[in-house]
Amino acid sequence: MEINIEIRKLALSENVTLTALAKYIEKEKNKHYSIQNLSSKLKKGTININELELILKKLGYKIDFIKIT
Repeated sequence: MEINIEIRKLALSENVTLTALAKYIEKEKNKHYSIQNLSSKLKKGTININELELILKKLGYKIDFIKIT
């Protein structure tokens, strides 16, 4: 699974732009966070778990850990 593609698909399905996601992260972290920064992290696959949680929260999703049996 490529995080870049998955996040972009979720954002598209929820009608949320990457710009809106970057602004949301910036607001929540109270720290400058540009669309270029978000786009670069998604392309490189270097987005951290905190940023991913914020993105998913904005999109109406959450991370769930399920034990493999």
